[in-house]
Amino acid sequence: MPWSPPKNTRPRTAEPRFPLLARLGRADRWAFDRVAAARLPGLEYVLPRLSRFADHGVLWFTTAGVLGLTGRHRLRRAALRGSIAIAVASPVVNLLGKQAFRRKRPVVDLVPPIRIRWKLPTSHAFPSGHSASAAAFATGVALEAPGRVAAPVVGAAAAVAFARVYTGAHYPGDVLAGLGIGALAACGTRLVWPARPPVARVSVTMDADGLVKPDGEGLVAVVNSVSGGSGGATAAILPGRPDLAAELIERELPAAEIVRLAPDADADKALAAAAERARVLAVVGGDGTVNAGARAALEHDVPLLVVPGGTFDHFARALGLESPADAVAAYRRGRLGRVDVSYVTPADGRRDDADEQVFLNTASFGAYTELVDRRERLEKRIGKWPALAIAAVRTLRRSEPVDLVLDGRRRRVWLGFVGNCGYGARGATPTWRDRLDDGRLDVRMIATGRRVPRVRAVAGVLAGHLPLIPGYRSWRATGLEVVAPAGGLRLARDGEVSSLPRAVRFGKHAGALRVFVPADQG
Repeated sequence: MPWSPPKNTRPRTAEPRFPLLARLGRADRWAFDRVAAARLPGLEYVLPRLSRFADHGVLWFTTAGVLGLTGRHRLRRAALRGSIAIAVASPVVNLLGKQAFRRKRPVVDLVPPIRIRWKLPTSHAFPSGHSASAAAFATGVALEAPGRVAAPVVGAAAAVAFARVYTGAHYPGDVLAGLGIGALAACGTRLVWPARPPVARVSVTMDADGLVKPDGEGLVAVVNSVSGGSGGATAAILPGRPDLAAELIERELPAAEIVRLAPDADADKALAAAAERARVLAVVGGDGTVNAGARAALEHDVPLLVVPGGTFDHFARALGLESPADAVAAYRRGRLGRVDVSYVTPADGRRDDADEQVFLNTASFGAYTELVDRRERLEKRIGKWPALAIAAVRTLRRSEPVDLVLDGRRRRVWLGFVGNCGYGARGATPTWRDRLDDGRLDVRMIATGRRVPRVRAVAGVLAGHLPLIPGYRSWRATGLEVVAPAGGLRLARDGEVSSLPRAVRFGKHAGALRVFVPADQG
């Protein structure tokens, strides 16, 4: 029998199926051991409690509540976006990610017992749900809030993520994956709800040399005490927003003159008289009051200081003035910018400034006026978006297109909207602009020759995406002529509804109004 060499019976070491993943796993465990062995004086007590407070999103929803209670529009948007991002990220991590990877929790032999003060979680480790929620909320806030607010939230999110490793709950890789998923979820909210710029840009043209005095001398502030739902039965018990703003002006600018409008006063007459003797005209109230103040400021060529005191304060927020304190700071800074003023006037061939009706935000006609009427009646009781939903359903169920002639073309118009400068949102109630001095009108309408599909119309309005509705048209222009062959035209202008002649013309006064702007403008 021929001799043959003995076979090698030593068992072979199995090669890993995914060498890269194996190396990453070894690096992940090494990093966990280093963190577990670290001693950070003072944080041994803080980080475990912070991690515990973040259970079930308690830390983030508490922060959202605090941001909402500030009353600042940007902070409320930040709180809402962060909360929505958590609602997206949490099921992705807990229902999909953890079930797909089923990674075991770390062995905590090296973690000091002082850090493990509560029972360790028994669910799968990858990815980290706490880190995903932290990153989702912090990124959502950072997309909307100013840096001084976003920075502490981001810092808290980073601390929670580190605490998940420091307390032995997760490997660093779990945390990094959770952070990535949370950040992507927050950024993904922009696909359905675009982030708005913090303020509409205005070219700063000059400093208010000689107009601004430290004590407010030469400033006349006209206060509409019934703006923003103030007044009525609660006026004798609690001061409204305009009254609180007036008290701030009296305290900060003692030499300023305060004019309080009586409920039955002629606001246009009072504002014109105030502008005639003022070096700076301030208006405290909502968008309707600001509109009247702008007319007076234009007529007497004085700069306008906008002090928010209404329900929505669209123009003040577009300037970056979210509170009366912001307005006082803008006055003291003394920076003036020029913004566009749009107008609508009878198209009878005569040019008479007295017939011009100006608007700083929007003018709308057709079913828009009915929708605005119904929404405004409901929104103070149930909030803006529920009011919009109910108003949309009721209006779109009953309204019919009207015959109009637009720049010489006959159309059946169902909804018509004209904005002072280009608006970013494409919904039924756009609220933000990138600039206030672009010299253009933003025209949008639903013009259709047949009956509008009600279900798609309601979906388009509620989804904030009018292009879903057949017949949607939008364009930018410097002017627009509208003729209603059947009679007068009903127009909602900066929240005030009025009736106009059968033929009107929309136009622009580019850069006509001088306004005080915050220090970060320009």
